[in-house]
Formats: sequence, C-alpha cells, structure tokens
Amino acid sequence: VFDRLAWWPELTSESPVTHSSNGDRLWRVAFSGGKKMKLQQLRYIYEVVQHDLNVSATAESLYTSQPGISKQIRLLESELGLEIFERNGKHLVAISPAGKEIIAIAAKVLGDVENIRRVAQEATDPKRGSLSIATTHTQARYVLPPVIRKFMQAYPAVSLHMNQGTPMQISELAAQRRVDFAIATEALELFDDLVMLPVFRWNRSIIVPEGHPLLDRPLTLEAIAAQPIVTYVFGFTGRSQLDEAFAVEGLKPHVVFTAVDADVIKTYVRLGVGIGIIASLAFDPAEDRGLRAIDASHLFSDSVTKIGFRRGTMLRSYMYDFIETFAPHLTRDMVDAAQVKGGAELLDERFPEATLPRF
Repeated sequence: VFDRLAWWPELTSESPVTHSSNGDRLWRVAFSGGKKMKLQQLRYIYEVVQHDLNVSATAESLYTSQPGISKQIRLLESELGLEIFERNGKHLVAISPAGKEIIAIAAKVLGDVENIRRVAQEATDPKRGSLSIATTHTQARYVLPPVIRKFMQAYPAVSLHMNQGTPMQISELAAQRRVDFAIATEALELFDDLVMLPVFRWNRSIIVPEGHPLLDRPLTLEAIAAQPIVTYVFGFTGRSQLDEAFAVEGLKPHVVFTAVDADVIKTYVRLGVGIGIIASLAFDPAEDRGLRAIDASHLFSDSVTKIGFRRGTMLRSYMYDFIETFAPHLTRDMVDAAQVKGGAELLDERFPEATLPRF
C-alpha cells in the first residue's frame, strides 16, 4: 500500500494544513510531498511507543536490530520534514505534538492492514488461523478450560495462545492489538477503545482451615475484619468491590498477605497466615482438601467478568464462536451491535447484572 503513495494527489510540502479539517490535516502531515512510505516504518514508530520509547526493547520484540529501527525512524522523519520523537542525544525521550497525531494514524493504518489480512484469511480458510487471549490466573485456571476444550474440538486448525497478567496488563494488550480478546473483571473500563461485553457475575467466599471459629458463627464484615486476611492484590479479581464493602461500613480489614493467584492464597491459608477471601469459583472441595469455603455473597456486591476487544477489529467467524461458547447470550448480532459506538452500553441495558448467569 505505502510503496505506491506517489500517486496521492497534490500533497506537496507547500500544501496548506492550517485551515483544513483535522483528518485532512493529519493525512497531509503524514504524506506531505507525495513521497513513498514503508508500512514497516509505521510499525516501528508504533511499536517504539508501546515499548515506552525503548528502541532496544522494541528491536528485541520484533527480532530485528536497534540500528535498523533507528535508521528507519530517521528516514521517515526526513521524508515528513519533522521529528516524530524528541531526543536527548541518541535516546528518545518524548513524542512530539505532530508525532502523537502521526502515531495515532499509524495505529489505525496498522489495524486496517490486519483487518485486510483477516478478510482474506476468512475468505480462503475460515476454520484456520490463530486466537490470542489475555486473562487472569483465576479465569485461565477455573473458568476457561471447558470453553477452550470445546472450542478446540470445533476448530482444531486454530492455534490458541494464552497470556496471563494483571487486569491492567491484560487491558493494555488488547488496546495495543497484541491479543484478540481480554478477559477480566477489573481495568477494562479504563480503555475507551475497547468494546466490553458482560459474560457472567460472581462473588466471593471466605476460605478457612477445618475447625476454624468462623465456621460456627454468622458471617459478618466485622468478624472478617477482625481476622488476618489473605486475598488478591489491589486491582485484581474484583478486589475493588471487596475494599468498597469494608469502607462503606467504616471498617479497615487487616490484610496481611496479598497475591495474584487464588492457589497461592489457599496455600497461605493452609499455613495459618490468615483467612482467605477469593472468588467462589476458585474453590473446589474435591481438590482443596483441608479447607472450607464460607459463602460471602451476602456481604459483597457481585463482580462481572467481561470480554473485551479493540473497537473496529474485524472478527473471524471462529472468534464469534469463541465468544458465544464462553457466553451463549453474546450472539454474533449482539457482538456486532456492541461494535457500534454506544453498543456496549446498550448491551449493559439489555443484560443488567441481575440477569447475567452466575458462575
């Protein structure tokens, strides 16, 4: 595409830009002079931004050389007649004002190129491809296995890739187009470019060793707050609703240990460090011998797990099927509706928390 931009009409370096529309102005900045531009150069400037302006880390992730990336960025800046990045010696330290606009356009162009590839792949081999998912340990360990198994049986030629991380990392991976889907409870709403679809609601249980005193009394927030607590790190697996419940009652929980992994939390409960507060879905009586779960759903608000993807993404047929396997109420028509601006809010109205399935 970009090796044939010389035909772009009347975009000389003298072309006026100050009185044109913003979209036209951006195109004129990016393609001034009608010179050729390589798609690879746009990918480099985009990836450098994703790696916090670290060219070495960018080169490593793209399996290329640091000098090669630096050279291509300089060539692009020379063609455009401006600096995309501000520098301190050889180091990139900031993005220039015009650079921010150019990188935004580059991100859209790269997304469109990926959509073109997906259209071609869907037309030539609709049941072959890849699917990448970013999610938390709790979802990967306790929720997704039957979904993955059923999907793989239906699409044996689709390669699956699972990435685990914090909700913020998961959301960033989706926003940066590094994964197809983000599945999490927290942080997805922080990224405006993500379409978020509600999947199911869940709540918490208190995990204690056999014979613990909490097993013999009504469970209250006061009783929990009086115990040493082992639970998720802040911003992980519905932790915000947990903290909010204590704050509303004016209580300060005695959190002595935090982890990102429910299995780690249960290990430290067994060691006697404290009582655990985990997602109820992460407790299995058959596997978690020696521990008891006390339902705490009457004390905390439900949390909602959502699946998110970048707005404007062309979804393959098997991607729609994955979503519907995971959440049968999210049909292809529903997902397409959510792609439209405001569609996600429409889905929230159509599927209020109380009507979502409970895991």
